[in-house]
Amino acid sequence: MVSVPVSLGPDPNTKKPSWTLPQGACDTHAHVFGPPHLFPYAEKRRYTPPAAPVEHYQNMMKITGLSRVVFVTPTAHGHDNRVILNAIATLGDAARGIANIDSSFDDAALQALAEGGMRGARFHLMKDRPGSVEHLREHLPKLQKLDWVLDLHVDPPDFLEHEAFIRTLPGVTIIDHMARVRGKDGLDQPAFKLLLDLLKDDRFWVKLCSFDKISGVPQARVPGSLPYLDMVPFAQAVIGVAPDRVLWGTDWPHGNTFTPGRTPNEGDLLDVLAVIAPDDDTRRRILVENPARLFGFPSA
Repeated sequence: MVSVPVSLGPDPNTKKPSWTLPQGACDTHAHVFGPPHLFPYAEKRRYTPPAAPVEHYQNMMKITGLSRVVFVTPTAHGHDNRVILNAIATLGDAARGIANIDSSFDDAALQALAEGGMRGARFHLMKDRPGSVEHLREHLPKLQKLDWVLDLHVDPPDFLEHEAFIRTLPGVTIIDHMARVRGKDGLDQPAFKLLLDLLKDDRFWVKLCSFDKISGVPQARVPGSLPYLDMVPFAQAVIGVAPDRVLWGTDWPHGNTFTPGRTPNEGDLLDVLAVIAPDDDTRRRILVENPARLFGFPSA
């Protein structure tokens, strides 16, 4: 295969957040990679990540106080969901999954994924990775039959280009990574206005995630302060529109990161969440109540 770049691994020194997370706090967007001798990477992939097995993720959970997770099959593993099924089996009822599927999955294969803890599938409408309206439209009936959520990964230009189609989506749809709106483009950018408008409809949810990739302030300006603070007004705006349909995720281990110093620390990400939502009730809603309702976790 054509040589692909090797991405950085996660920050090995997870910080403990400055506040205590509520019982049942859920990270709704995390990946695990390999180890590749057990779970090989896809031959056609955009980058090669270092191994980041579920045991390493569990260590991060212990430090931060996270107690639940929704694992998302990463593109580096293609349509092979075994790495996520294994991670779910390791954590048991504390974990759920979002699968990566294509036309090769028949009803039996999809049912096996559901029995393994998958509760949705992720699709891309982005020019730099596989996916199309036609591909997604083909799979919508399968998602509805399984009562799965659609995890929609878009970039602002494609989000705007496919607005008419997105508005017709029939089931529960998570707009992943807050539609990847860029902090530098401000609250008045068209893609963010579209996101806020969609959130007026109960079908649409939003995930606060990947601030390290969309922030114009990826590093703290002053030693000891927090990064990504330009994304706080964006997050607060979506909470203001749809507080019962906002989720939060780490994006651990932050694959597709190649610039040293750009990899976030989970403790910082949680402290930024505390700036976004200073009150305990809002944080509990985002971390516990909303994901429990959407992914079927038991009451905390």
